[in-house]
Amino acid sequence: MPPPTAPPSESAESASRHLARRVLLAAPDETIGTVVERLHGQALDYAGTIYVTDEARRLVGIVPMARLLSAPADARVAEVALRDFPAAQPDTDQEDAASLAIRYGVAAVPVVDASGRLLGVVPPQALLEVLRHEHVEDLHRLAGILHETERARLAIEAPPVRRARDRLPWLLVGLAGASVATLVVAWFERALESRVALAFFVPGIVYLADAIGTQTESIAVRGLSLSTAPIPRLVAGELRTGVLIGLTLSVLAFAPIWLALGDLRLAAAVSIALFAASSVATTVGLFFPWLLSRLGKDPAYGSGPVATIIQDVLSLLIYFGVVSLLAL
Repeated sequence: MPPPTAPPSESAESASRHLARRVLLAAPDETIGTVVERLHGQALDYAGTIYVTDEARRLVGIVPMARLLSAPADARVAEVALRDFPAAQPDTDQEDAASLAIRYGVAAVPVVDASGRLLGVVPPQALLEVLRHEHVEDLHRLAGILHETERARLAIEAPPVRRARDRLPWLLVGLAGASVATLVVAWFERALESRVALAFFVPGIVYLADAIGTQTESIAVRGLSLSTAPIPRLVAGELRTGVLIGLTLSVLAFAPIWLALGDLRLAAAVSIALFAASSVATTVGLFFPWLLSRLGKDPAYGSGPVATIIQDVLSLLIYFGVVSLLAL
């Protein structure tokens, strides 16, 4: 049986770049014995799975080699084929192809065209190389490097002026945000003068929200490359995580503040603000790395300064807003 037709084009990081095209095909009505006989003398790029195709070479099932060899010789291929299998498109990102293999527990991922015709498979060795490449890239991104290429070397070896030029624009955004944070504090100057204890908790609330956001950013940079879940689902999950974290921190903070200062409303205000700021921090920490990555920017340069200052301003607004609502 001839090998699958090659895809028309291959992009740099698509599934089609790793295609093994010579694989063993079988018709649904063939017997297992016939397929096993055809294995001998075949020059295959990958032989770990038999791919079941119809007359138009559309993929309709797969038979792992272990399942094939354990089946009766007179059984039909259609009887032992697995119908629930992953399939990638030629332009599917190589990371997504590797994620499909992990999710379905298969060693190789078939690649089909828009009509479902089999083009080839991404074999195990290619999937391992993709996972290693993406893992190293993620580590480099966490260190402030976007790609493990010449660009990565230049990012750390470039002249100081070049490095400063890459980083300063994001820090200038942070400087502008810091001015906004100062204005927020100044806006509530009278409240701070009338009750100095309100100022005691500003650093703690801002710090905890920043810490939660930074923690989420690190997880996002590492995990977004492997996850194929839509961003609304990821944001919803992080928001629920933030609610749980915020609820825990606010409960732990309430009693000590009340006992130390003897002010029930102040303890309530700090706890509510801590809960709300923590809940928002996880969403901000996930959204900005994703947004910058989608815009083609390096998350390591921009997500930290931008997300931090936005979180700071939000934390201050939340805290003083709660203080105003409770008439402290």
